[in-house]
Amino acid sequence: MIRLTREGGLWTVTLDRPDKANALTATMLADLAAIVEDAGGEARALVLTGTGSVFSAGADLDEARAGLATSPLWERVSGGIARLPCLTVAAINGTLAGGAFGMALACDLRLAVPSARFFYPVMRLGFLPQPSDPARLSALVGPARAKAILMAGQRVGAAEALAWGLVDRLVPPDELPAAAAALSADALGANAAHVAAIKGFFADPAAR
Repeated sequence: MIRLTREGGLWTVTLDRPDKANALTATMLADLAAIVEDAGGEARALVLTGTGSVFSAGADLDEARAGLATSPLWERVSGGIARLPCLTVAAINGTLAGGAFGMALACDLRLAVPSARFFYPVMRLGFLPQPSDPARLSALVGPARAKAILMAGQRVGAAEALAWGLVDRLVPPDELPAAAAALSADALGANAAHVAAIKGFFADPAAR
C-alpha cells in the first residue's frame, strides 16, 4: 500500500490505497517512516504523492478509533521528512485531510491539482493536531489562517491554498509527476553533500 520507486537519486513514494481514499494504517505509517529513514543516506530528491483522486483522507477510521489518531508514528514520519538532507516535494493529487497534512507540511515544496481540497478537522473530532503541524502550518499561511484550518475547521480549495501559500503551484493532474520531477532536476544533478548544505540554511519551523 506504500509504493517506492527509485530512479537514481529520485525517490518517489506513493500512497496506494485508492479504494480507501489512501487512508493510512499503522502498517502504512511504519513503512513510510522506514522509507524516509532509508532515504536520508541515498536520495537527493524525494517526491511524496498518492494514487487516484485523493492524496490521503488521513487515518483509517477503524484504526483511528483504536488509537492510531494519537500514535507517535505520525510525528516520526513528518519529523523524518523534515530532517531529510535532500529536496522533498509533495505532489498532492487530490484532497488532503487530517493527519496526512503533517507529511505534506514537512516537505520543502508542495504542488497540487486544481481539484484538491485541504482540511484538518481536529476540533470537530476531538483530537489534537500532531505536535509539529501548527508551527509548520503557521510558517506557511500565518497564525490566523492556521487557526482557521485547525480551530474553525475551514476547508480550503486549491486556488485559496495557493493564495495563502499553503501550496506553491497548481498543476493539471496529468502533468503532476513531470512537474515534481522537473522541480527535482537541479538537486538530482548535484552531489548529496551540496544538496544537504543548501538545505541546511533553512531551519524547520517546528524545531524553533
